[in-house]
Amino acid sequence: MTRDPHWSDWRWQMRHRVHDEATLREYVTPTDDELAAIEATRDIFRWNITPYYASLMDPDDPDCPVRRQVVPRMSEMAPDIVGVVDPLDEVGHSPVKNLIHNYRDRVAFCVTAECAIYCRYCLRKRMVGDADFMMRKDELGEALDYLAAHPEIRDVLLTGGDPLVFNEANLSWLLERLRAIPHIEVIRLGSRLPVTLPYRITDDLCNLLRAHHPVWLNTHFNHPKELTPEAAAACAKLAEAGVPVGNQTVLMRGINDDLATMKALVEGLVAMRVWPYYLYQAQLIGGTAHFRTSIETGMALMRGLRGHTSGFAVPSYVLDTPFGKVPLTMDYVRGRAGDHVVLESTRGDLWAEPNPLGDETPPLILPEVDLPPGIATLPTGAPTFVPVAEGYTETA
Repeated sequence: MTRDPHWSDWRWQMRHRVHDEATLREYVTPTDDELAAIEATRDIFRWNITPYYASLMDPDDPDCPVRRQVVPRMSEMAPDIVGVVDPLDEVGHSPVKNLIHNYRDRVAFCVTAECAIYCRYCLRKRMVGDADFMMRKDELGEALDYLAAHPEIRDVLLTGGDPLVFNEANLSWLLERLRAIPHIEVIRLGSRLPVTLPYRITDDLCNLLRAHHPVWLNTHFNHPKELTPEAAAACAKLAEAGVPVGNQTVLMRGINDDLATMKALVEGLVAMRVWPYYLYQAQLIGGTAHFRTSIETGMALMRGLRGHTSGFAVPSYVLDTPFGKVPLTMDYVRGRAGDHVVLESTRGDLWAEPNPLGDETPPLILPEVDLPPGIATLPTGAPTFVPVAEGYTETA
């Protein structure tokens, strides 16, 4: 297809995002399944794709690892073991709107509900694209007042949605307010725009970030196909502006759950001066069963990376829980109790993660353990998309 002369203008990209069948056909030949899913999920979770990211999709292969991340599929409507909308109990950890205070000295601040694209496996499906979760200036002010009143908070992660959908004026206002709070040492940005809209990383943005150091940025590459020259240039600009860039990959079935793909991804990231920071076990969000792997699959991948590539190319494999992130190593993983994997959090709490093997033969065998009585876990057996719980429940 012929590219518009404004293709590399990030604002043009945002205005021309793909969110209807006719525009999608300019990039791919949609399958009957995809077309049915576009209609079936319309009132559940919207879809949006930047033209840039759409251009990375294989037009003829519905299993393209880029295409699967953003184009709806009917598998999103299949029965799932959970219907949870907030598995990390982020709402329960929010003293004010969109400010998540789960760790004593750091917070996640969801400054917007808007993203450039809507990933189909999104942790925050409950809020992304929802106007009720957009932040007015007075609501941002309330969160800033909370931060100022809590001197134990030294690290603020700006996330969302995606904070880099803010223009420079709004982002500058927010960063200046944060920098006026003496006890905040580090500002982090959680943004997928270097992957999905690399043209957003402009000279003006880099100059703005440089003026508020120390600023760190974590982004979200999931597959080597996303490691384009445009993405590399965006990450290089950030690095040259003094912004360290880390990456947080989500482990997903059929996308990056084989060793060759994961090795190519982490080594490609290092070549772009991006640190492979985390490999996340996919969260238990209703309608995402087709993406999730067994925890044993991820542990086997880590075993295949360690010692077989540069040490700083090996991410930490973690599961996020209401008790914080838990490293998925044998220091914290106690074993498998049927359809659950039993873990001990870094805070000493026990957590049972619903993670059935199904017909899968695990590449690594976890020891069998009993499910301890009263262990914290998520409810299972709920209909897909029904908000059966906010966070975790105690079950006998």
